[in-house]
Amino acid sequence: MKKKILIVEDEAIIAADLARIINKNTCWEALESCDSVEEALKSIELYLPDLVLIDINLRGLENGTLIGSYLLKKDKIPFIFITSLSDSLTLEDVKCTRPMGYILKPFKQQIISSTIEIVLTNHKHRKLDPVRHIEEPQSDIPFRLRKVTDYISDNLDKKLVVQKLAEMTDWKLHHFIRLFKTYVGSTPYQYILEQKINRSKSLLKETDFPISMIAYDLGFQTHSNFSVTFQKSMKMSAEDFRRKSKIKAEI
Repeated sequence: MKKKILIVEDEAIIAADLARIINKNTCWEALESCDSVEEALKSIELYLPDLVLIDINLRGLENGTLIGSYLLKKDKIPFIFITSLSDSLTLEDVKCTRPMGYILKPFKQQIISSTIEIVLTNHKHRKLDPVRHIEEPQSDIPFRLRKVTDYISDNLDKKLVVQKLAEMTDWKLHHFIRLFKTYVGSTPYQYILEQKINRSKSLLKETDFPISMIAYDLGFQTHSNFSVTFQKSMKMSAEDFRRKSKIKAEI
């Protein structure tokens, strides 16, 4: 499923440019842009986006930091400020809202894309990063699970068995699966497949490796098994994904 990204920007040309950058990524979808705080808050409640890009100077008397404060209280949706302002007073106001990113205009496409990618990943794994919190962590659960997710990331080319992953934490299998889903948002098996598909998407976009080689390198038993898994996850074949990614990169 595509990640929905809401743009809050009162300059139509910039909003359109941001939407173009977002829609070039086959995993993201730009929602209709908003040009005021009031409109943005309504859209957030209506669409429940996965990420919000916020300009600070907006149409009307209120500015984008109010949206940031609202999202901070909700603590469910990450946001990034994209603005031409970098004075000390603005930065003080911005810091109080704890954004996950701050991009200065004029921006480059690569900066927008890479920042969005990092923010979405960090937000998904925020429960595994207790060192990011002000308070001292109350248990070692996030540390144990982070050890597992790091191991998965480093060993996507191998056969990963959930029972073996559970043994890394010294928890019983069912207890491990329950805590993993609570903190990561998916079961260990689902997470492994998701990471393999994400890695395959990068390889499909950035290399010309044969798809059969990519499937083998990511630990799939057969090309067919990889193809079925990719199709189910992305709602398109690996061949179509590679073709569409290369076409968008040329636009």
